[in-house]
Amino acid sequence: MGKLFGTDGVRGIANTEITGKLAFQVGQAGAYVLTKETKKQPKIIVARDTRISGTMLEAALVAGICSVGAKAISIGVVPTPAVAYLTRELDADAGVMISASHNPLEFNGIKFFNSEGYKLRDELEEEIENLILTRSDNIPLPTGENVGTWDMDHSVIEKYIDFVCSTIPGDLKGVKVLIDCANGAASEIAPIALERLGADVEVIHYKPNGVNINKLCGSTHMGDLQRQVVGRSMEVGVAFDGDADRCLAVDEKGEIIDGDQILSIVGLDMKKSGTLKRDTLVATVMSNLGLTMMSKEKGVNLIQTRVGDRYVLEKMLKHNYNLGGEQSGHVIFLDFNTTGDGLITAIQLLYVMKKTGKPLSELKNCMQVFPQVLVNAKVKNEDKHAYLEDLEIQRAIEELEEKFKGEGRVLIRPSGTEPLVRVMIEGKDKAVIEEEAQKLAELIEERLN
Repeated sequence: MGKLFGTDGVRGIANTEITGKLAFQVGQAGAYVLTKETKKQPKIIVARDTRISGTMLEAALVAGICSVGAKAISIGVVPTPAVAYLTRELDADAGVMISASHNPLEFNGIKFFNSEGYKLRDELEEEIENLILTRSDNIPLPTGENVGTWDMDHSVIEKYIDFVCSTIPGDLKGVKVLIDCANGAASEIAPIALERLGADVEVIHYKPNGVNINKLCGSTHMGDLQRQVVGRSMEVGVAFDGDADRCLAVDEKGEIIDGDQILSIVGLDMKKSGTLKRDTLVATVMSNLGLTMMSKEKGVNLIQTRVGDRYVLEKMLKHNYNLGGEQSGHVIFLDFNTTGDGLITAIQLLYVMKKTGKPLSELKNCMQVFPQVLVNAKVKNEDKHAYLEDLEIQRAIEELEEKFKGEGRVLIRPSGTEPLVRVMIEGKDKAVIEEEAQKLAELIEERLN
């Protein structure tokens, strides 16, 4: 990837790394690259999450879009997957989401979708980036009546709510669910959708004020949801992140259900009903060993990719699979949407509970969760891959792989964004794997620094 675009769009601290100037440039270059073949006035959907910096960046981004003659339609505060869906539904040429997802308040980001609702290919992001970094004057700027326009239409979110409700053939009547909206983009939409489906809904962290998004709540901070599910005697809790492209759950006993477990529960239900294409799940190499064990036991094919939802989606599209995701709760139901969709994930999980009549604490037993420990070794950015050539490190890794063979695994990978080598070990005894992961991380730091 280049200097601006990371694994999920442009992201950084708002007003220092993601400035109004950069937002203008990204809007201008992005609109030009994505609509230059359009013979009519291009139409681009724009949305944001609840961060205080969102309106500032939206104004700048839209100015850039209008400067190349495109029409920007702002649809307000909505989940990222709503942008993917509405870009297709409204026959727009592109969609843009202003959000830093699960990251803290001070961050923000800009993410594009093409006319089909998919995140951009690397080569398109590179083309946009090159126009910005080279300060190219090759972008034609129209004048007079050909200058772009900016409209607002917040009513279109009803189309998305209707859509997510249509993804199950029945209802959720009788299901008592507590929703944690992370004070983010799902704060209004999620309660409406689940109530429309008949669920008995209670909501926490649904009053965004611009500065409380993801603050000790949502899918990155599950503690309050766990306590309140038990305290309020709810059957289940679901938690979204700031832009609601992720969803995690809590069972009636207050235990967390992660993305791997959600994939297992919903995947097995789809296999039983004959809707899981080629009986296959797509996950990443960071998925829990328990998902692999479950797949072997239940006759499900498990395909694993590099870490990142874009690689999961890439594999799904290439081989026509329809269910995949990450441990973080980023689950892709390709029959319904083109990206991870937290609200659809919640609805699918709750529907399995409704139609089976089983509590989530029982459904989750389809997969054993192995203890998993992640320790970061701090190294220079340029030395992140050097562990592959260090004989002492390789010997230590081989010894650990032999030690945990059949009852665990060892995964070493450089971080894509930070000067770190990540050491992940799974096994049955958490104390043992913690000790071994720490020792290996210290060895990597000692050898590479």
